[in-house]
Amino acid sequence: MTRQRLTPARLGPSDVLRTGAAGLRTRPARVVLSALGIAIGIATMIAVLGISSSSREQLLRQLDRLGTNLLTVAPGQTVFGEEAKLPVEALGMVRRIGPVRTASATGTVDTTIRRTDRIPEAVTGGIAVQAATADLLTTLEGRVVKGAWLNAATETRPAVVLGAKAAERLGITRTGVQVWMGERWFTVVGVLGAMPLAPEIERSALVGFPAAEKYLGFDGHPTTVYERSAEESVEAVRAVLPRTVNPENPEEVTVSRPSDALAARAAAASAFTNLLLGLGAVALLVGGVGVANTMVISVLERRKEIGLRRSLGATRGQVRLQFLAESLLLSALGGIAGAALGGLATAGYALSRGWPPVVPPWAFAGAVGATLVIGTLAGLYPAMRAARLSPTVALATT
Repeated sequence: MTRQRLTPARLGPSDVLRTGAAGLRTRPARVVLSALGIAIGIATMIAVLGISSSSREQLLRQLDRLGTNLLTVAPGQTVFGEEAKLPVEALGMVRRIGPVRTASATGTVDTTIRRTDRIPEAVTGGIAVQAATADLLTTLEGRVVKGAWLNAATETRPAVVLGAKAAERLGITRTGVQVWMGERWFTVVGVLGAMPLAPEIERSALVGFPAAEKYLGFDGHPTTVYERSAEESVEAVRAVLPRTVNPENPEEVTVSRPSDALAARAAAASAFTNLLLGLGAVALLVGGVGVANTMVISVLERRKEIGLRRSLGATRGQVRLQFLAESLLLSALGGIAGAALGGLATAGYALSRGWPPVVPPWAFAGAVGATLVIGTLAGLYPAMRAARLSPTVALATT
């Protein structure tokens, strides 16, 4: 009599998913708590990437709006280490450079601004007094939020325009009030809005060049020249500015691009982003340990089920596949929930700050990949342990 060798039935993908999901349905509370660890890790990583990307996108839009063609010229140091001065004619020389579209200047005035003459002179509030040309606002593409900017009439009179932070520190919310400068009263005729590319203007009180020379003893030397040129000519203009402004001593002139500072700020923020990503990875690792712990306990509690399946013909490979599928489904559940939470957190934070909510598509793809890796690693040992159980030993377990 010929013996026929029995071939075990093969499990299709749907069968593997069904058997893997069966173990999760019987322990919903444990499944939720285990998936929560994965969800927290994934949500943290996606939120960090999303918020960082949203901030970067906002910065890029801000740079596009403000322009990257603004250059500033300032005095450096002499060969003897003393502070140099820009020539009085510096602004006119910059305006004669062909590609320059607009140029203006400010000059530091050696005086203070106070709300009243009764406030001690030493209490300045960190506000600088500067002379400004009438076209400064055009060059910086700034805006007046209250009152008006300096014009041909007010730049010769004791009138002052306050930067946003200067007005805040002085407690001035309207025009027409008077402030004490250079042993006389000046009338506030305007308040400026924020200027990201020229934060020094936000902390300044600005008067016209003629008024600064007449009332405040200004010597006429500009301390900063601002210029805008065509985007394609920025580097060429940057190269000739020092020799144009000070032909005799070009080494005493420094030229910078304010937009570079904003870009550097974004680069510095990426280091903090990497730190938070590391914390998210730690949370994900802890979540993976939780899944592994759940799967090990599940194997111990379901020995009789494993023994019964083995006695009914299930192979070790099928048992191993069942528990591995259960671990992957558990991790995937946490990953999907974490991706949704991370996306919602990004959108909520970005919208509250007025940023465009941006989450890189690869972040979601990375979340899926991370959950698959975590699920495989967490379920590998419990699955192998379940597959090694002998049917007789498993059924005999009380």
